[in-house]
Amino acid sequence: MRPVLVLVPIAGPPQQPAPPARHMGLSYPSLPPGYQNTSASPMQAQTQPYSHAPQSYQQVRHHTALLFMYFYCKMYWFRPVVSLASSLYRVFRSTLTSIPQTQSLLNKAKLPLGLLLHPFKDLSQLPVVTSSTIVRCRSCRTYINPFVTFLDQRRWKCNLCYRVNDVPEEFMYNPVTRSYGEPHKRPEVQNATIEFIAPSEYMLRPPQPAVYLFVLDVSHNAVETGYLDVVCQSLLENINALPGDSRTKIGFISFDSTIHFYNLQEGLAQPQMLIVSDIEDIFLPTPDSLLVNLNECKELVQDLLKSLPQMFGKTMETQSALGPALQAAFKLLSPTGGRVSVFQTQLPKLGVGALKSREDPNQRASAKDIPNLSPATDFYKKLALDCSGQQVAVDLFLLSSQYCDLASLACISRYSAGSVYYYPSYQQQHNPAGVECFQKDLKRYLTRKIGLEAVMRIRCTKGLSIHTFHGNFFVRSTDLLSLPNVNPDAGFAVQMSIEENLVDMQSVSFQAALLYTSSKGERRIRVHTMCLPVVNSLSDIFAGADVQAITGLLASMAVDRSVTSSLSDARDAMTNAAIDSLTSYRTSVLTIQQPGLLAPACLRLFPLYILALLKQKAFRTGTSTRLDDRVFAMCQLKYQPLAYVMLMIHPALYRVDDLTDEGALNISERAVPQPRVQQLSVEKLSREGAFLMDAGSVIYLWIGRNCNPDFLTQVLGVPDYAAVPQNMNILPELDTAESQRTRAFVGWLREQRPFFPILHVIRDESPLKASFMQNMIEDRTESALSYYEFLLHVQQQVSK
Repeated sequence: MRPVLVLVPIAGPPQQPAPPARHMGLSYPSLPPGYQNTSASPMQAQTQPYSHAPQSYQQVRHHTALLFMYFYCKMYWFRPVVSLASSLYRVFRSTLTSIPQTQSLLNKAKLPLGLLLHPFKDLSQLPVVTSSTIVRCRSCRTYINPFVTFLDQRRWKCNLCYRVNDVPEEFMYNPVTRSYGEPHKRPEVQNATIEFIAPSEYMLRPPQPAVYLFVLDVSHNAVETGYLDVVCQSLLENINALPGDSRTKIGFISFDSTIHFYNLQEGLAQPQMLIVSDIEDIFLPTPDSLLVNLNECKELVQDLLKSLPQMFGKTMETQSALGPALQAAFKLLSPTGGRVSVFQTQLPKLGVGALKSREDPNQRASAKDIPNLSPATDFYKKLALDCSGQQVAVDLFLLSSQYCDLASLACISRYSAGSVYYYPSYQQQHNPAGVECFQKDLKRYLTRKIGLEAVMRIRCTKGLSIHTFHGNFFVRSTDLLSLPNVNPDAGFAVQMSIEENLVDMQSVSFQAALLYTSSKGERRIRVHTMCLPVVNSLSDIFAGADVQAITGLLASMAVDRSVTSSLSDARDAMTNAAIDSLTSYRTSVLTIQQPGLLAPACLRLFPLYILALLKQKAFRTGTSTRLDDRVFAMCQLKYQPLAYVMLMIHPALYRVDDLTDEGALNISERAVPQPRVQQLSVEKLSREGAFLMDAGSVIYLWIGRNCNPDFLTQVLGVPDYAAVPQNMNILPELDTAESQRTRAFVGWLREQRPFFPILHVIRDESPLKASFMQNMIEDRTESALSYYEFLLHVQQQVSK
């Protein structure tokens, strides 16, 4: 009999996960080091002296790498010919990499079955095929892929419905090898991710041009924030980089208590502003000259962008008629489709879609259940569905320090496949870090690739079915998502069930096909296919669980539960997910019962991730979380790709006052240090050190009170701790090796994601210290357990 391994909750040197065994688990110790003083109050816990010598930390990143290796071995053992895992894993993941034979077996495992997709991700290597014949199954319309079976050179069997299809004559020729008679070597059969340039039968109408409409809040509040200068300047700088071709169109609408249109027709000496004051019955004053060809009217567009900020510089209009402005945008773009970019700075109180404040600041800290997470009106959802039907997507930029009812406003983007950007406390003069973040995000937004009039269909092997989608879209049919725009930064999740027994199958397949129009007017289809083994034992199911994918799917499910039921229900459901799965493992997989909390190797971080979710801004209680902040965190959990969601849930902490080039990555002729990930506990901080926390959309650099003076001078450019500025957001470019290493590391972290994380340099006295400490997931807070206490709670429930 193998001995049971002892697993400290994220402590100890990294180890290769042991191969799965039916009688074996990993146990958490009865009392790990560092948790001896569990009777200390939450306040005492935060004021304990920092450890001078942090213990070694079992790195989350290292665990993840090991899980990846195991995943690939498990996933592709039966298809050794095709090496697909590394590229596919970035865009297509399953919560279970071994699929149960039956729904009852899945129910017994108490683990969710689902897929997480990043379908339009920027890929450095993407095979593109031009062919007049795209080979698909005649029955279920699956695209030919690496997991079909060739019965001979002239026939192939579909891996989803098992129909036998003929190989078209054109498919016998391989354009890569320029050989004939080897269809199994075609690019379509060698790549799990591939893109086709589609022939005319994939077009319901001629491909639409890229159309961009900017809808700008110009009320007094908006002008005070200074955002209009940034938007207009950014557009001027990037006007030639907007994705498109010679047909690209552009237009502008501004609004306060009235709606302002801009005639940009070719031949005019300057732009003309046309004001519609009747916001109860919106109409287009000159329908043919409000959207213009960008190339033909570029000078007028540039003139408008230069003059817009000054036009409203002295406005006293305080009201915002957002609803009528959106109606106007819909009327303008309905004939063509396109992208609406809305910039809003306050609660809209005029016209249709008017909202009232629903936040009571006095209830934030004490309430167990949070009211008003659902929209106050269905106006924005209904308009979004109308937009979706006309291939119009709406992206919302919310820049405000006051409550704006994001729970209602976000519907306009959610159901039209748009995006939501949120910049609380945005102010050009008083918040330069927020301005830089907005500028960088806006440049990415304006210049990233775009897919127009898109639909995505997800197919799966017969016997499996899809029952819930998560993300920003409209569900047109059971397996078809309508995406008027698709962008490379959008993620999706799918919950699945097993409708028919898979007893006679060795494997099942999933295929996501994204049909879209490129900004150049090409109709394209991007196809991702994944194949996974079918198993009949609980031990194999547990051995193939992807803990990060499970956490990401549970987060989306919990957001829905918070809105449809209550926040406390969602929190209970997440906790029970960990308890139920580990109970199932204990009672149904382990043959020898032992004391302690036992977990399979790849689920050992499951309790930690669940605890992290409970403390995440979307779901936490007992702390003063603004309603808009909470709702935005929920939006992010629903539509961000998994890689970015995991950093929001479980930030990465690094010690950076002792960076070296040992083990550094060489990227673009610069060395990027790779420091060890540290434990998310105050106990692991040292007053002598400097620690960098990467929490996804924000990066904190915490400076210990007794931090090495050399680090302060060589990296921050200050003589001592007291001289560290209170609001420092930029690392100075100093000519020292330490400065170059630190800036290279921060720059590399920022390059890993499509949004720009703000850097906050903080000391003990900094107002942002509380935000930094809230991410110390393993510590007790005023309303939540420590990691050790949470493990004890889970263990007690599992052992009942």
